[in-house]
Amino acid sequence: MSDDASAHVLVPVGESPTLRNTVAYAVQTARDRAAETGETATVHFVYPAVWRVVEQTRAEKFERAQELLDRVELWAEEDVGDGDGADSQPAATVNIETAVVGDEEYLFSPADFARVIVAYANEHGIDRVVVDPEYQPGGNAPMLRPLEFELAKSELSVEEAPVERPARRSALVGRESLAQYLVVFGASYLFYLTLGGFSGTFDLVTGAISAGVVSLVLGQIALKGRPAFRELPGKVGRFLLYAPYLLWEIAKANVTLAYVILHPRLPIDPEMVQFKAAVWDDLPATTLANSITLTPGTLTVEVSQREFYIHSLTGGARDDLLDGALERAVRFVFYGRAAARIPSPRERDANRAAADRRQITDTDTDPAVTRREGDR
Repeated sequence: MSDDASAHVLVPVGESPTLRNTVAYAVQTARDRAAETGETATVHFVYPAVWRVVEQTRAEKFERAQELLDRVELWAEEDVGDGDGADSQPAATVNIETAVVGDEEYLFSPADFARVIVAYANEHGIDRVVVDPEYQPGGNAPMLRPLEFELAKSELSVEEAPVERPARRSALVGRESLAQYLVVFGASYLFYLTLGGFSGTFDLVTGAISAGVVSLVLGQIALKGRPAFRELPGKVGRFLLYAPYLLWEIAKANVTLAYVILHPRLPIDPEMVQFKAAVWDDLPATTLANSITLTPGTLTVEVSQREFYIHSLTGGARDDLLDGALERAVRFVFYGRAAARIPSPRERDANRAAADRRQITDTDTDPAVTRREGDR
């Protein structure tokens, strides 16, 4: 690692109790390194986005991210100023840069967050990352594999800021996660009573116990961050419209599949289909994957980020899948009417292919040849 490169630091940021001390540590180490080498150091604070392209609260979350970055920049400038005249050491020049990364992508796993962070570091010639020990890029939901593990797979030098962590509280449910527990409890309780009935005290009591266990175990895993209660009634209403639509699609697929099975020639054409779905967040992706599986003739084999791998039994099932009716309906449930108008997977592939052809045509056109032809 060269002295010049090591003076530049990247720090992923998000709301955490140790963020302020992490900022101070990153600025201090960059300033010390710049003083040793006589070079200008730069500390890059990047905020990996946790929202989606069509999310209704995207603008609000982006504004909150910018506010956090502005706050971090003020802290960093204070730390740079505090050290300018320290002892007899010459003043070191430290620049502060902030940016939001990954706002046009679907960031789900630690590998996704690491990928956009590494891409930013490579773009700006950074080879050192300082990680806040309390930083959770997914929000309140803890990641099973830490971000540092994924970053360590790259060529970057990864260091956890040696700052004091706050004492862990033993409270079972904190103020931040209470809304998550209540939503999971309510949904589990309603689902239990719907299956078991609302008839007696036994159902009410056992349902409450079961929902309580589910919410305690899955309260912070089932949801990321605080649920948006203002959007909940609209989503529930749209889901009530979606349920009969899904049942109708299942019924139609059953009839089609029965015809194929009873046909003397058994006209099946099994094939794997891969497409990138225009859905974001865990719950919409899960809803779409389960809806595809519930529809006879198609089976969701794997979902990786937004990539869906579907086994289709007939050509008609593939056509229906790529026409995007189910995908459009799921977007309507979770994102509203505007998101339902996004092109289908088939249309997106056609648009992408047309764009590629235009790019190839533009590349093959030689401006010098065009000028010579015009001179004749």
